Amino acid sequence: MKARMIPEATLHRAPKSDRLSNPASVFGVVAAGLLLGVAVLSELAFSAPLRPILLFLAISGLCLRGLMSSYPHSKLGSCNIVTLLRAALVSVLAGAIFAPAPAWAVFFIAVLAFLSDGADGWLARRSGLSSDFGARFDMEMDALLGAVLALVLLGHGLVGFGILVLGFTRYVFVLAGLIWPALRGDLPENYRRKTICVVQIAALILLVFPLTPSAVAPLITSVAACLLLYSFAVDAWALMRRGA
Repeated sequence: MKARMIPEATLHRAPKSDRLSNPASVFGVVAAGLLLGVAVLSELAFSAPLRPILLFLAISGLCLRGLMSSYPHSKLGSCNIVTLLRAALVSVLAGAIFAPAPAWAVFFIAVLAFLSDGADGWLARRSGLSSDFGARFDMEMDALLGAVLALVLLGHGLVGFGILVLGFTRYVFVLAGLIWPALRGDLPENYRRKTICVVQIAALILLVFPLTPSAVAPLITSVAACLLLYSFAVDAWALMRRGA
């Protein structure tokens, strides 16, 4: 009896259940669901869904690329899903930058995004799914949350241009690394850096809080900006000394 030949491609094709459970596939499914949520929430809260949709698509695309190229685990994990949820909330907030925005809606969405920070790191450690990808994803969403909140405040005339220090110092630091390669070095985890990051975002949320007196806004901005600049100066000095 002649043996039946099985195509080689069939031998190497992953089972359907495996394909549906790999990190990239799970990420794509979750991102698609969150994209719908971004569109609906942006329309309901700010009547401006286009900017949030485009921002979330860009974030998802970049993250999917990083996930496929460098993520070391076979499971995506709830830790990265929580960070992706924060990306969706930050994208929704982007709709409030120049559009009419109910102050309480901005505040509550910002608080939800802020509260999700820290949960992803704890979940990653608890599940054994810590990774450089997850840490970078978390850090970039923190930076983007700060930038979006600063632009919301500036766009609605609630503060002056000094608020950009709180929103964009991280990106200035990255650009400076293109000029001084030493600044692109790795930094160890640091309690001072994490604490000041919390202070930075908390200050921005306090500034969007509708009941915060406008008279104290300059003080809040100045204190948080000084702490943030101090933190980046310490890190820059350490990296420059190491690279010297």
